[in-house]
Amino acid sequence: MGARDLGALLLLGALWGASFIFIRVAVPVLGPFVLVDLRVLLAAAALVLCAVVGGRFPKLRSNWRRFLGLGFLNAAVPFTLIAASEINLTASLAAILNSTTPLFAAVVAAVWIREVLTPRRIGGLLLGIVGVAVVVGWTPVTLSPVVLLSIGASLAAALCYGFGGVYAKRSFSGQPPLGMAIGQQAAAGLLLLPPSVVSLPEEAPSPAVVISVLSLALLSTALAYLLYFRLISSVGPTNTLTVTFLVPVFGLLFGALFLDEPVGVGTLAGLVIILSSVALVTEIRLFGKGREEKRA
Repeated sequence: MGARDLGALLLLGALWGASFIFIRVAVPVLGPFVLVDLRVLLAAAALVLCAVVGGRFPKLRSNWRRFLGLGFLNAAVPFTLIAASEINLTASLAAILNSTTPLFAAVVAAVWIREVLTPRRIGGLLLGIVGVAVVVGWTPVTLSPVVLLSIGASLAAALCYGFGGVYAKRSFSGQPPLGMAIGQQAAAGLLLLPPSVVSLPEEAPSPAVVISVLSLALLSTALAYLLYFRLISSVGPTNTLTVTFLVPVFGLLFGALFLDEPVGVGTLAGLVIILSSVALVTEIRLFGKGREEKRA
Protein backbone atom coordinates (compact mmCIF):
# COMPACT_ATOMS: atom_id res chain seq x y z
CA MET A 1 0.00 0.00 0.00
CA GLY A 2 1.50 3.31 -1.12
CA ALA A 3 1.59 6.54 0.83
CA ARG A 4 -1.41 7.97 -1.03
CA ASP A 5 -3.56 4.91 -0.35
CA LEU A 6 -2.44 4.82 3.28
CA GLY A 7 -3.41 8.48 3.64
CA ALA A 8 -6.81 7.77 2.08
CA LEU A 9 -7.32 4.86 4.49
CA LEU A 10 -6.46 7.03 7.50
CA LEU A 11 -8.77 9.79 6.25
CA LEU A 12 -11.60 7.28 5.77
CA GLY A 13 -11.13 5.98 9.32
CA ALA A 14 -11.16 9.54 10.65
CA LEU A 15 -14.30 10.48 8.69
CA TRP A 16 -16.24 7.44 9.83
CA GLY A 17 -14.93 7.85 13.39
CA ALA A 18 -16.02 11.50 13.37
CA SER A 19 -19.54 10.50 12.27
CA PHE A 20 -20.28 9.35 15.83
CA ILE A 21 -19.32 12.82 17.11
CA PHE A 22 -21.57 14.58 14.61
CA ILE A 23 -24.47 12.26 15.51
CA ARG A 24 -23.95 12.82 19.24
CA VAL A 25 -24.20 16.60 18.76
CA ALA A 26 -27.20 16.63 16.41
CA VAL A 27 -29.48 13.77 17.44
CA PRO A 28 -30.74 15.21 20.77
CA VAL A 29 -32.07 18.22 18.84
CA LEU A 30 -33.30 16.70 15.57
CA GLY A 31 -34.19 13.18 16.64
CA PRO A 32 -32.92 10.05 14.88
CA PHE A 33 -35.37 10.00 11.92
CA VAL A 34 -34.87 13.61 10.82
CA LEU A 35 -31.11 13.46 11.33
CA VAL A 36 -30.64 10.27 9.34
CA ASP A 37 -32.99 11.36 6.56
CA LEU A 38 -31.04 14.60 6.15
CA ARG A 39 -27.82 12.60 6.21
CA VAL A 40 -28.73 10.21 3.41
CA LEU A 41 -30.60 12.69 1.20
CA LEU A 42 -27.81 15.27 1.31
CA ALA A 43 -25.22 12.54 0.72
CA ALA A 44 -27.21 11.18 -2.25
CA ALA A 45 -27.44 14.68 -3.75
CA ALA A 46 -23.69 15.19 -3.37
CA LEU A 47 -22.92 11.79 -4.94
CA VAL A 48 -25.28 12.50 -7.84
CA LEU A 49 -23.48 15.80 -8.42
CA CYS A 50 -20.13 13.98 -8.45
CA ALA A 51 -21.50 11.44 -10.94
CA VAL A 52 -22.86 14.15 -13.25
CA VAL A 53 -19.66 16.20 -13.14
CA GLY A 54 -17.60 13.08 -13.82
CA GLY A 55 -19.88 12.00 -16.65
CA ARG A 56 -20.46 8.61 -14.99
CA PHE A 57 -24.10 8.74 -13.93
CA PRO A 58 -25.20 5.13 -13.35
CA LYS A 59 -28.46 3.47 -14.41
CA LEU A 60 -30.59 3.07 -11.29
CA ARG A 61 -34.19 2.60 -12.42
CA SER A 62 -33.95 -1.09 -13.31
CA ASN A 63 -32.66 -1.97 -9.82
CA TRP A 64 -35.01 0.19 -7.74
CA ARG A 65 -36.53 -2.73 -5.81
CA ARG A 66 -33.11 -4.06 -4.84
CA PHE A 67 -31.96 -0.58 -3.90
CA LEU A 68 -34.91 -0.31 -1.52
CA GLY A 69 -33.73 -3.52 0.14
CA LEU A 70 -30.14 -2.29 0.31
CA GLY A 71 -31.18 1.13 1.59
CA PHE A 72 -33.33 -0.48 4.28
CA LEU A 73 -30.71 -2.97 5.52
CA ASN A 74 -27.49 -1.03 5.03
CA ALA A 75 -28.51 2.57 5.76
CA ALA A 76 -32.03 3.41 6.97
CA VAL A 77 -32.25 0.90 9.82
CA PRO A 78 -28.63 0.84 11.09
CA PHE A 79 -28.15 4.62 10.76
CA THR A 80 -31.37 5.20 12.71
CA LEU A 81 -30.49 2.66 15.40
CA ILE A 82 -27.06 4.22 15.90
CA ALA A 83 -28.53 7.72 16.08
CA ALA A 84 -31.18 6.60 18.57
CA SER A 85 -28.57 4.84 20.70
CA GLU A 86 -26.39 7.96 20.88
CA ILE A 87 -29.11 9.88 22.66
CA ASN A 88 -28.00 7.92 25.74
CA LEU A 89 -24.54 6.57 24.82
CA THR A 90 -21.26 8.39 24.36
CA ALA A 91 -19.94 8.67 20.82
CA SER A 92 -16.86 6.64 21.73
CA LEU A 93 -18.88 3.74 23.17
CA ALA A 94 -21.15 3.70 20.10
CA ALA A 95 -18.10 3.62 17.82
CA ILE A 96 -16.58 0.69 19.70
CA LEU A 97 -19.83 -1.30 19.66
CA ASN A 98 -20.20 -0.63 15.93
CA SER A 99 -16.77 -2.18 15.32
CA THR A 100 -18.42 -5.58 15.92
CA THR A 101 -19.95 -5.36 12.41
CA PRO A 102 -17.49 -7.88 10.84
CA LEU A 103 -18.36 -10.38 13.59
CA PHE A 104 -22.07 -10.19 12.77
CA ALA A 105 -21.30 -10.25 9.05
CA ALA A 106 -19.41 -13.54 9.48
CA VAL A 107 -22.38 -15.14 11.25
CA VAL A 108 -24.89 -13.84 8.69
CA ALA A 109 -22.71 -15.06 5.80
CA ALA A 110 -22.39 -18.50 7.40
CA VAL A 111 -26.17 -18.85 7.80
CA TRP A 112 -27.32 -17.10 4.61
CA ILE A 113 -24.75 -18.05 1.95
CA ARG A 114 -23.11 -20.99 3.75
CA GLU A 115 -19.72 -19.29 4.07
CA VAL A 116 -17.41 -21.51 6.08
CA LEU A 117 -16.76 -20.64 9.72
CA THR A 118 -13.21 -21.81 10.32
CA PRO A 119 -11.93 -22.53 13.85
CA ARG A 120 -10.05 -19.22 13.69
CA ARG A 121 -13.25 -17.34 12.92
CA ILE A 122 -15.22 -19.16 15.61
CA GLY A 123 -12.51 -18.26 18.11
CA GLY A 124 -12.75 -14.64 16.94
CA LEU A 125 -16.53 -14.60 17.43
CA LEU A 126 -16.20 -15.95 20.97
CA LEU A 127 -13.49 -13.40 21.72
CA GLY A 128 -15.74 -10.67 20.34
CA ILE A 129 -18.48 -11.64 22.78
CA VAL A 130 -15.96 -11.30 25.60
CA GLY A 131 -14.93 -7.88 24.28
CA VAL A 132 -18.50 -6.61 24.20
CA ALA A 133 -19.06 -7.91 27.74
CA VAL A 134 -15.95 -6.07 28.94
CA VAL A 135 -16.96 -2.80 27.23
CA VAL A 136 -20.52 -2.94 28.55
CA GLY A 137 -19.75 -4.24 32.01
CA TRP A 138 -16.73 -2.02 32.65
CA THR A 139 -17.92 1.21 31.06
CA PRO A 140 -17.81 4.61 32.82
CA VAL A 141 -21.45 5.12 31.70
CA THR A 142 -24.06 4.21 34.33
CA LEU A 143 -25.89 1.05 33.21
CA SER A 144 -29.56 1.98 33.46
CA PRO A 145 -32.29 0.08 31.54
CA VAL A 146 -32.35 2.86 28.91
CA VAL A 147 -28.57 2.64 28.44
CA LEU A 148 -28.74 -1.15 28.10
CA LEU A 149 -31.50 -0.75 25.50
CA SER A 150 -29.32 1.75 23.65
CA ILE A 151 -26.39 -0.68 23.70
CA GLY A 152 -28.71 -3.31 22.23
CA ALA A 153 -29.76 -0.87 19.50
CA SER A 154 -26.12 -0.18 18.63
CA LEU A 155 -25.35 -3.89 18.38
CA ALA A 156 -28.53 -4.42 16.32
CA ALA A 157 -27.22 -1.79 13.90
CA ALA A 158 -24.02 -3.80 13.50
CA LEU A 159 -26.16 -6.88 12.80
CA CYS A 160 -28.08 -4.94 10.12
CA TYR A 161 -24.79 -4.00 8.46
CA GLY A 162 -23.98 -7.72 8.41
CA PHE A 163 -27.25 -8.47 6.59
CA GLY A 164 -26.73 -5.48 4.30
CA GLY A 165 -23.24 -6.58 3.30
CA VAL A 166 -24.37 -10.11 2.41
CA TYR A 167 -27.44 -8.77 0.57
CA ALA A 168 -25.23 -6.44 -1.48
CA LYS A 169 -22.88 -9.32 -2.31
CA ARG A 170 -25.78 -11.48 -3.52
CA SER A 171 -27.82 -8.82 -5.32
CA PHE A 172 -25.33 -6.34 -6.78
CA SER A 173 -22.47 -8.42 -8.11
CA GLY A 174 -20.72 -6.50 -10.89
CA GLN A 175 -22.67 -3.29 -10.29
CA PRO A 176 -20.78 0.04 -10.33
CA PRO A 177 -19.91 1.05 -6.74
CA LEU A 178 -20.94 4.68 -7.26
CA GLY A 179 -24.36 3.56 -8.45
CA MET A 180 -24.74 1.36 -5.38
CA ALA A 181 -23.84 4.28 -3.11
CA ILE A 182 -26.31 6.64 -4.80
CA GLY A 183 -29.09 4.05 -4.92
CA GLN A 184 -28.60 3.05 -1.29
CA GLN A 185 -28.65 6.59 0.08
CA ALA A 186 -31.57 7.73 -2.09
CA ALA A 187 -33.64 4.65 -1.22
CA ALA A 188 -32.94 5.12 2.49
CA GLY A 189 -33.98 8.76 2.22
CA LEU A 190 -37.33 7.81 0.66
CA LEU A 191 -37.97 5.11 3.27
CA LEU A 192 -37.27 7.53 6.13
CA LEU A 193 -39.29 10.40 4.71
CA PRO A 194 -42.68 9.49 6.35
CA PRO A 195 -41.35 9.08 9.94
CA SER A 196 -39.21 12.20 9.48
CA VAL A 197 -42.14 14.37 8.44
CA VAL A 198 -44.12 13.46 11.56
CA SER A 199 -41.16 13.99 13.92
CA LEU A 200 -39.86 17.39 12.86
CA PRO A 201 -38.18 19.35 15.70
CA GLU A 202 -40.15 22.17 17.27
CA GLU A 203 -37.21 24.59 17.42
CA ALA A 204 -34.63 25.72 14.89
CA PRO A 205 -31.28 23.92 15.20
CA SER A 206 -28.22 25.78 16.43
CA PRO A 207 -25.23 26.49 14.14
CA ALA A 208 -23.35 23.60 15.81
CA VAL A 209 -26.16 21.20 14.89
CA VAL A 210 -26.32 22.49 11.30
CA ILE A 211 -22.55 22.08 10.91
CA SER A 212 -22.74 18.58 12.38
CA VAL A 213 -25.49 17.55 9.93
CA LEU A 214 -23.63 18.93 6.92
CA SER A 215 -20.38 17.32 8.05
CA LEU A 216 -22.12 13.99 8.67
CA ALA A 217 -23.77 14.00 5.23
CA LEU A 218 -21.05 15.48 3.04
CA LEU A 219 -17.88 14.31 4.78
CA SER A 220 -18.69 11.17 6.78
CA THR A 221 -21.11 9.77 4.17
CA ALA A 222 -20.62 11.15 0.62
CA LEU A 223 -16.85 11.74 0.71
CA ALA A 224 -16.28 8.65 2.84
CA TYR A 225 -18.07 6.44 0.31
CA LEU A 226 -16.01 7.87 -2.54
CA LEU A 227 -12.81 7.14 -0.60
CA TYR A 228 -14.04 3.67 0.30
CA PHE A 229 -14.78 2.68 -3.28
CA ARG A 230 -11.51 4.21 -4.50
CA LEU A 231 -9.62 2.07 -1.99
CA ILE A 232 -11.56 -1.04 -2.99
CA SER A 233 -10.35 -0.49 -6.57
CA SER A 234 -6.75 0.41 -5.75
CA VAL A 235 -5.76 -1.85 -2.83
CA GLY A 236 -8.53 -4.47 -2.71
CA PRO A 237 -11.25 -5.31 -0.19
CA THR A 238 -8.98 -7.00 2.37
CA ASN A 239 -6.67 -4.00 2.81
CA THR A 240 -9.64 -1.64 2.77
CA LEU A 241 -11.31 -3.62 5.55
CA THR A 242 -8.49 -2.58 7.88
CA VAL A 243 -10.46 0.67 8.26
CA THR A 244 -12.51 -1.37 10.77
CA PHE A 245 -9.59 -1.02 13.18
CA LEU A 246 -9.27 2.74 12.66
CA VAL A 247 -12.89 3.86 13.08
CA PRO A 248 -13.32 3.06 16.82
CA VAL A 249 -9.87 4.47 17.58
CA PHE A 250 -10.75 7.78 15.94
CA GLY A 251 -14.22 7.69 17.55
CA LEU A 252 -12.66 7.22 20.97
CA LEU A 253 -10.07 9.94 20.35
CA PHE A 254 -12.54 12.49 18.99
CA GLY A 255 -15.04 11.78 21.77
CA ALA A 256 -12.40 12.47 24.43
CA LEU A 257 -10.97 15.55 22.68
CA PHE A 258 -14.10 17.35 21.48
CA LEU A 259 -16.90 16.12 23.75
CA ASP A 260 -14.86 15.52 26.91
CA GLU A 261 -16.15 11.94 27.12
CA PRO A 262 -14.72 9.69 29.85
CA VAL A 263 -12.40 6.89 28.79
CA GLY A 264 -12.10 4.11 31.35
CA VAL A 265 -9.79 1.13 31.56
CA GLY A 266 -12.67 -1.17 30.60
CA THR A 267 -13.32 0.86 27.45
CA LEU A 268 -9.72 0.51 26.31
CA ALA A 269 -9.51 -3.16 27.27
CA GLY A 270 -12.78 -3.96 25.51
CA LEU A 271 -11.63 -2.08 22.40
CA VAL A 272 -8.43 -4.12 22.20
CA ILE A 273 -10.32 -7.40 22.67
CA ILE A 274 -12.96 -6.55 20.05
CA LEU A 275 -10.38 -5.46 17.48
CA SER A 276 -8.40 -8.63 18.13
CA SER A 277 -11.55 -10.65 17.49
CA VAL A 278 -12.18 -8.73 14.27
CA ALA A 279 -8.63 -9.53 13.12
CA LEU A 280 -9.32 -13.24 13.68
CA VAL A 281 -12.73 -13.24 11.98
CA THR A 282 -11.67 -11.20 8.94
CA GLU A 283 -8.29 -12.99 8.77
CA ILE A 284 -6.54 -9.66 8.34
CA ARG A 285 -2.89 -9.34 9.25
CA LEU A 286 -2.00 -5.91 10.50
CA PHE A 287 1.68 -6.50 9.73
CA GLY A 288 2.84 -8.17 6.57
CA LYS A 289 0.74 -9.41 3.69
CA GLY A 290 -2.84 -10.47 4.19
CA ARG A 291 -4.59 -13.48 2.82
CA GLU A 292 -5.74 -11.75 -0.37
CA GLU A 293 -2.23 -10.66 -1.39
CA LYS A 294 -0.80 -14.13 -0.78
CA ARG A 295 -3.27 -15.63 -3.25
CA ALA A 296 -2.35 -13.09 -5.94
